[in-house]
Amino acid sequence: MLLACLVASPCSSQEKPFETKGPIVITSTSLTADNKARTALFEGSVIAHTEDGTIYSDSMLVSYAEGGNVTRIDAKGHVKLVKGERVITSNEATYFAEDDKVIFTGDPRATEGGNVVSGTKMIYLMKEDRSIVENSKVYIENKKER
Repeated sequence: MLLACLVASPCSSQEKPFETKGPIVITSTSLTADNKARTALFEGSVIAHTEDGTIYSDSMLVSYAEGGNVTRIDAKGHVKLVKGERVITSNEATYFAEDDKVIFTGDPRATEGGNVVSGTKMIYLMKEDRSIVENSKVYIENKKER
């Protein structure tokens, strides 16, 4: 979800590009690109970093449109999204560019400061900065004013 267009070209009218500020840097142990399938598989200690944040995972499959714009990202294994003080962890996460949303599954947990939200499934609507959590459990840190 923190990946920008792999190649700066317009998408088809039905596919929306993933937009982010500034350049993107992706590091991994290996990369397998399949131009026919329009996918790039990053494996081993994957780190995708932009000005907006960083995502870590064991593997990351990036799917892109004919023009090169990212349409979907599937991250698996020890997924961690860091955006400012917010940290979301899970076993898997899928980013959908068309809806600008990320779905976290496999013990998703979000922390910000002393507050913690967990559940069975978390949907993060990025542009709205809004989350929907199924089977939620919330811990809110009460701060005492002095």
